[in-house]
Amino acid sequence: MNTTYGYVRVSTRDKNDDRQFIAMHEFGEEDRYILMDKLSGKDFNRPAYQRLIEIIEPGDTLVLKSIDRLGRDYEEIIDQWRVITKDHQTAIVVLDMPLLDTKQKNKDLTGIFISDLVLQILSYVAQTEREFNHQRQREGIAAAKAKGVRFGRPAKERTELFYQLKKMYEAKEISARAAAKLLEVHHKTFLRWVAE
Repeated sequence: MNTTYGYVRVSTRDKNDDRQFIAMHEFGEEDRYILMDKLSGKDFNRPAYQRLIEIIEPGDTLVLKSIDRLGRDYEEIIDQWRVITKDHQTAIVVLDMPLLDTKQKNKDLTGIFISDLVLQILSYVAQTEREFNHQRQREGIAAAKAKGVRFGRPAKERTELFYQLKKMYEAKEISARAAAKLLEVHHKTFLRWVAE
């Protein structure tokens, strides 16, 4: 029996997957055949995707909302497309891009060429967008740092207790570790504060 599987991926645990599930349901996909990962698309080491590759068989169909749900690395998308369509002989339907529907029988050479060309362009765009996102993130962090924005946890206040413990530490009445424990900070933090 040929089975149609849906694959849904969201980048992080807080992203909403409703849009992809709605598209799958409109296509006629049943929830029990939809596999989902809540992981980045930077590579294919995703549990649900790996499970999908294990269970698909010749004649099955894989449905994706868009090509970037498969992945974002140009070379790996092209490679995985070939693994699915050639090695597993499984059709792929990309809902947002009807040209990427390998399920269509009797495709002539021109149709196959156009499908392969569109796949390569979309894969390139997915990877380029990923690289642009990283670049924008780096630039945003650099701009924020230039404006004095600090990243990480806020600095802990040095209370009156710190100044008392500092005097005791300098008088060798208490160890750095014991003072740090009382302040609920790491002993290296205490030593840095003392040195400042």
